[in-house]
Amino acid sequence: MARARLFYVIGASGSGKDSLLRHAREQLSGHRNIVFAHRYITRPHDAGGENHIALNDAEFDARLAGGLFAMHWSSHGLRYGIGKEINLWLAKGCSVVLNGSREYLGRAMLNYHELTPVLVEVAPAILRQRLQARGRESSEEIERRLTHAPVFHTMNRSINCIRNDADIATAGRALVELLLAGQEQDACA
Repeated sequence: MARARLFYVIGASGSGKDSLLRHAREQLSGHRNIVFAHRYITRPHDAGGENHIALNDAEFDARLAGGLFAMHWSSHGLRYGIGKEINLWLAKGCSVVLNGSREYLGRAMLNYHELTPVLVEVAPAILRQRLQARGRESSEEIERRLTHAPVFHTMNRSINCIRNDADIATAGRALVELLLAGQEQDACA
């Protein structure tokens, strides 16, 4: 049986993480050893394009107080959580794919030795176009995101990079190949 891994996907806002994860989820929907974790976010369910679980602040606080998050962080005025169900999935031999935070990566690496970081990269000009096209941020917020985008350190650990400058099929294929590397089709134990 393949070794279970935690694929921690990160990248600047607008780099296409959600699109890549959606593509990979569709391509691997029948694979029983790879599961995709939902994020719990204090954002409406129909905002942002991400398949997430929407919580208000009180619900988030209750889950946090109940110890139901394996990971949690705040970014850009929102709160994000990853449910403890990922620990069960990993223990059963399943690899888990999640949309993480660049700032939280160091802490996640301390808690999950099987973590495989995956950085989604995109050229600055394309990133600017994508941020403007989605219309969620003001011009000032876009400039802050663009300034913040290149600030990233891998903490002396190898990181898998996926370029997402072209069509989704090309970058999506690279992500699927990475997720499948070393996997078998057997069910999680």
